[in-house]
Amino acid sequence: MTWRWPVEVRHALPSGAALVLRPLSRADRPAWEQLRESNEARLRRWESTVPGQQGDFLPFHRMRRVLDRAGRAGAALPLVIEEDGRLVGQVQLFDVLWGSRRTGVAGYWLDRDATGRGLATWSLAALADHALLEAGLHRVEVAIRPENTASLAVAARLELPEEGPARGLMHVDGAWADHRVFAVLAEDLGPGGRAAGGLVARLRERHT
Repeated sequence: MTWRWPVEVRHALPSGAALVLRPLSRADRPAWEQLRESNEARLRRWESTVPGQQGDFLPFHRMRRVLDRAGRAGAALPLVIEEDGRLVGQVQLFDVLWGSRRTGVAGYWLDRDATGRGLATWSLAALADHALLEAGLHRVEVAIRPENTASLAVAARLELPEEGPARGLMHVDGAWADHRVFAVLAEDLGPGGRAAGGLVARLRERHT
């Protein structure tokens, strides 16, 4: 198992649509900026912020370079979500630690018009499978605010083990916020594990 960058993860959804997780490209700029603008107010309450700083995003070209450097350095796995060739959101692994930890934290967001079709569930499953079965990580965490019912539903559909509350875990929308922490381990996806073969494989079993 080896960390690779750039990387592309592809799956066919039960609907027949093609799900692709891939790095941002220069050609994504118009679609990306339109998605961020149209979803800014909805996403603001869930996205991390830096104490004492405005939450403005980097210009697209600088953001893409920062994400690409993080991917090449093995510090993050920042991927966009594409459904049948259309950019609909982002799923990423950040705060990646190696050495004795080999862990990362997963996050995701979707365009409002792309919600309700299971894309977040399948995208998180695909990211976790790649991280744990191919990229060499041992643990993927998902931290969710208690009031974020949509994200809690994603964790429930994937049957991610909950490890408990984390007080003031992250600065979100201008304040320190409590989170509920879920985690999946490489052993969970191996023979005899709770999701042997991977989270995507378990989702497929439910749709057959």
